Amino acid sequence: MKPVLDESLIYEILSVVGEIPYGRVASYGQIARLIGRERNSRLVGKVLSMAEQYGDYPCHRVVNHAGRLAPYFHEQEPRLREEGVEFLPNGNVDMKKYQWDA
Repeated sequence: MKPVLDESLIYEILSVVGEIPYGRVASYGQIARLIGRERNSRLVGKVLSMAEQYGDYPCHRVVNHAGRLAPYFHEQEPRLREEGVEFLPNGNVDMKKYQWDA
């Protein structure tokens, strides 16, 4: 049986992340759908947590479906603000305005 997480899947996820435009965000679920694995948003999160091992990818542009930031990724908010991404009063990214239309 082939393991769920192999290098080709890791690079497939990271290549989609690499396509997210400056000043836009995508959700974990959106990335999962784009690679044809719509039920694997947690897998996307797992891959992003170890993305440093595979190169330099704009992982700060990935948030949850409601625009919530990753809890232990302290550089995420300032990096998004540098790109002009605005936040709602609850601290989430305004997904209606900044979600990548892929």
